[in-house]
Amino acid sequence: MRTQYPRTPHLPWSPGASSDDVRVVDPVGLRGREVVVTEKLDGENTTLYPDGLHARSPDSAHHPSRSWVKGLHGRIAARLPAGWRVCGENVHARHSLAYTDLESWFYGFSVWAGDRCLDWDATARFLRELGVPTPPMLWRGAFDERALRALRVDTARQEGFVVRTTEGFGRAEFGRRVAKWVRPHHVRTDAHWATAPVVPNGLGAASALWDARSGAPVDVAALLAAVGCAGEVAPAERVAEELGRTGDARLAGVLAAVRHRVPRGRVATLLAGPVGVAAARRTADLVGLHRLPHEPFPDEHRRAGLLRLSTAADLEVLHAVSAAVADAPGPRDQVAWSALHAEEVGPWAPLRSGLRDRLGTGPAADRCWAGARDASLRAGRVLDVAEAVAATWRWRSGDFPVLVHLVGGAGSGKTTFAAGLPDVGARVSLDDLREEAGDRADQRDNGRVLRAGLDRLGAALREHRTVVWDATSLSDHQRAAVHAVARRHDALVTHAVLLVDEREAARRNGSRARPVPPAVLADRARRFSPPYPWQAHRTWYVGAAGTVDDTDDGEP
Repeated sequence: MRTQYPRTPHLPWSPGASSDDVRVVDPVGLRGREVVVTEKLDGENTTLYPDGLHARSPDSAHHPSRSWVKGLHGRIAARLPAGWRVCGENVHARHSLAYTDLESWFYGFSVWAGDRCLDWDATARFLRELGVPTPPMLWRGAFDERALRALRVDTARQEGFVVRTTEGFGRAEFGRRVAKWVRPHHVRTDAHWATAPVVPNGLGAASALWDARSGAPVDVAALLAAVGCAGEVAPAERVAEELGRTGDARLAGVLAAVRHRVPRGRVATLLAGPVGVAAARRTADLVGLHRLPHEPFPDEHRRAGLLRLSTAADLEVLHAVSAAVADAPGPRDQVAWSALHAEEVGPWAPLRSGLRDRLGTGPAADRCWAGARDASLRAGRVLDVAEAVAATWRWRSGDFPVLVHLVGGAGSGKTTFAAGLPDVGARVSLDDLREEAGDRADQRDNGRVLRAGLDRLGAALREHRTVVWDATSLSDHQRAAVHAVARRHDALVTHAVLLVDEREAARRNGSRARPVPPAVLADRARRFSPPYPWQAHRTWYVGAAGTVDDTDDGEP
């Protein structure tokens, strides 16, 4: 069933409303609610269904400006569930504004399951998995009319903004949950765009990333330019051709093929800025794991091994990358055999969501999830929810200490992130221990400093406190002693992995009172080997802004 997109009412102070437009007299449906404000793009409202698309009117005819979005629809339509639709803006053709740096020629702004509009976070996740960007976000928070009135819109290059509640709503509520502000005289051309020759808007460097996400043929040179690196073209093209996926899964596979010879720690930090922390860490884990399917492995243990790998990587993507970079028939045969076994490995999502439904959220629920995951790895299969609940009873009380283990180089923001954590009972910093001994930069007696730090850690964990371990912890070897202490006290271990671009880390380090020497900083960047998700009970991935941008189960 085709559905025309509703008319969006103007906010009371919108100067672009004409006499026949709908205007909100009082935005009562927004007050007291969290809202998100996104840029209103100057294009053509378009709706995509599993079996077709149309402009605002369901009976809209063909126009040359709609050819590109029809190609996009052909790539992603099969991933739309029955009864769902994606609404967005087709900005391929220039209307009144001339865009020069678009991420795509189609931006999605709402996803509907029948007559229900998904909440904003679910919308953004679903669209990203399709390979469709959302309009630039200008503001988010509890509805504040003064803050919205204070938003500065560059009317020479922005048409306005749209405000909507972050929570979902029904179609009948649309006029109370969504509103817009439009610049005065927003149509500034003599002739209607549809009657003039199509002039495409300009795409920016990031459009290559969204092409890769949406399943389009990959322009590897443009993709490499977008992420600021170079690499091998052929493996990336093979992955792009063979991988029937969209979203960050496809992008990560292509980038992992390009960067498969680069140390995974560097992959994670160099890509975190251009593609985001979540895609960067998945790409890095693919780089770290892609050689394993090349090797012979006892079949009786293969499923358990693949189950472990699936906590860090999408197995379909992992095998596609592994096959693409295999340089001999033997490794390629091993990959094919491993991929057959991977088809029998069940997904983690049902267990994770089932435990959330039964146990809620928080440290106790996280500990139970980790216990269920580890029990599944030992069993070689994903436990069902009832089995998992029975296997994890001992942690449901929450009567255990918590360790937040920071992982990241100098300048990554570890200490700043730790300072923002709530309810921290103790912080153990190796640099502080060196300073207590007389010189914060003195690395000559690291063994003694580490022993003193581990003693303090054990004492704090004995008191069932939340403890932060503040050190670079760049490798498994450096993390092992800390984990041993945590195990003795049955602590919930959280890895907080800070992924900050090397150039940004160097800039921050240079502003310190006692900066780390550049040669040492570069050496640490080369040695950085982030932990995999199965190596702690939970993992947080922290970006340059100091926020948790991703977790081991993909939900920040």
